[in-house]
Amino acid sequence: MKDTADFDYKKYLQLIIKKKYLFVSLTLTIMASVAITSYILPEKYEAKCTIFIEKSFISELVKGIAVAPSFEDKLRLLAYTMKSRNLLLKVFNELGIDFNSLSSEQQEKMIREFQDSTDIKVKDREGLFTITFNNKEPAIARDFVNTLVRRYIEENITSKREESTGAIKFLSEQIVAAKAKLEEAEAKADSFKQDNGNLLALNEGVLLAEISEAQQAINEITIKRRQIEGMQNIVKKNDPLKARLAVLQNKKQDLELIYTDSHPEVMETNNEIASIKEQLKTGSVRAGYAEASALEMEKISMELSLLRESENNKNRLIARKQSQLRNIPVVRTGLYEFEREKNSQKNLYEQLIARYGQLDVSKQVEVQGKATTFRIVDPAVLPTRPFSPKPVKMMMLGILGGLIASFSFLVLLDFLDKSVRNVDALKSLGIQVLAVVPKIENPVELEALRRRDYWFYGVAAACFMFILATTNHELMRYLSVDIISAADIKTQMKSFTLK
Repeated sequence: MKDTADFDYKKYLQLIIKKKYLFVSLTLTIMASVAITSYILPEKYEAKCTIFIEKSFISELVKGIAVAPSFEDKLRLLAYTMKSRNLLLKVFNELGIDFNSLSSEQQEKMIREFQDSTDIKVKDREGLFTITFNNKEPAIARDFVNTLVRRYIEENITSKREESTGAIKFLSEQIVAAKAKLEEAEAKADSFKQDNGNLLALNEGVLLAEISEAQQAINEITIKRRQIEGMQNIVKKNDPLKARLAVLQNKKQDLELIYTDSHPEVMETNNEIASIKEQLKTGSVRAGYAEASALEMEKISMELSLLRESENNKNRLIARKQSQLRNIPVVRTGLYEFEREKNSQKNLYEQLIARYGQLDVSKQVEVQGKATTFRIVDPAVLPTRPFSPKPVKMMMLGILGGLIASFSFLVLLDFLDKSVRNVDALKSLGIQVLAVVPKIENPVELEALRRRDYWFYGVAAACFMFILATTNHELMRYLSVDIISAADIKTQMKSFTLK
């Protein structure tokens, strides 16, 4: 692996030695061309102004009420406005540029050139921007950037004042509309409360208890009604005493489940049962059987009628209570919606009132010039060295590019050359080599060739040294550029005053 690398290295080194005139000539030509181009290209100077855009108080006031534009939207608006035709014409007029004397094509070309030469960059997302402009004349570059920024700030302040006035008008209209909606929502809520006041005052627990009590009373009435209906059947078939006895016995069974034998009601029932049994045994009431039977049937019918009426009343009561129980959630949901709408309108109305008060004060501050939304951090100063071209950089790249391009060109020529150059290449073709005739060197020719090489290398070295000296000269000139004194900077900053 090492032998192959040595062979390749020697191969390319021999290639450079063999084609030394072409290699050196091509390298120096590229270097010289790049160096000459760096001097031919027109110099352009760049002026830069840094500004800080403060947050707008209008955006803060309407925060939560209206949608504020995003940072990207603000950046696009800033770039479009600063490069707009209207603003550029105002800058041209202030700089004394005779724009109207140009033809239409020349005017459009000039505007496009100034737009393309103006660049807006974001330093951070907190509102720090740089405005740069490059031109052949450093004074024009400086004056254009400063004038552009000043005109933009002046128009922006004017637009902010118009914006605050428009915001006050907008908030006033919204306050009137919000108040009308609030009054409407309050009226609807009050009317709903009046219409459904009875249901809203009811308690679900009390209703459930009343329904339970009514259902229990119905159950008791049903039991009693069935007992009387049974007694009625007995009266129809037997005498009233037997029917009465059957009823009392059933009543006694029910009472014994609840009370003891010493309870007064139990004792009274037992006494009545004993009396009826005695009458049945002696037969003392048989004579008035028909009359007693009729009276008993009438009594039973009246009692059944009263029980049925009471049962129907309880069923109606339960139905009414259940209906109220079902309607309570619906009514409360409706009331909640009315109250929610009323509170929402009330909150919006109160926010608008608060914003209106803040905006009125902020407008007064803005009108008096105490609410600056733009701040110039670094105004543009007179550039002392050109922005482009950069001769040092171009020359260094020319030297490196010349070496690489010349070497690549030699490798390409060698790749395209298909001629046989040594015995090994000839043997690889399958041709038998019988003898090799060595090259006979002529001392006179070798001496002439050596002298020519000396002259060539000398001229090439002189050209290369000249290019290096030129590069070094440009580097020293770049490093030794006169720095504007602090007094000059202060003078230029004073000349750029924000109106």
